[in-house]
Amino acid sequence: MAINKEWHAKHKMPKNPSDKEKIQWHLEHEKNCSCRVMSETLRKKMKELGFETK
Repeated sequence: MAINKEWHAKHKMPKNPSDKEKIQWHLEHEKNCSCRVMSETLRKKMKELGFETK
C-alpha cells in the first residue's frame, strides 16, 4: 500500500479527536491515501452516527 506523505504532512489527526472528527479524518484519508484500510470498528461507529459507509 502506498503512502501519500504530502497529504499526511498537511493533515494531522487532531489531538483527542471526537468520534466525528476521527471519522471525518479517516474519510478524507481514504480519498487521498492508500496506506491502510479503515477498521471495521470505525465503520460500525460511522453507522451509529449516521455517516454513509461503503
